[in-house]
Amino acid sequence: MSDTGRQSFTDKASAALKPDSEKSTTEHFGDKLKGKSDSAASTFQPESEKSTSQRIGDTFSSNSNNDQPSLTQKAKNAMGMGDNH
Repeated sequence: MSDTGRQSFTDKASAALKPDSEKSTTEHFGDKLKGKSDSAASTFQPESEKSTSQRIGDTFSSNSNNDQPSLTQKAKNAMGMGDNH
């Protein structure tokens, strides 16, 4: 089961398994938008806050951020407002 706000694993699998030649233009755009949105959500969500299944799913879909702080946390750190100055 994917985390809240993330693309479901079944949606990812069905999009990946359907040949591009069988997809409509709308499906192509939808897949691209969902993929970028899910990738962004993966980047903003720290690994420590992901469920085990989400970490595994991100690893297989190359969305893993390898225990890096979230972009929000990196911005806070850069401004001296975070935990890791």
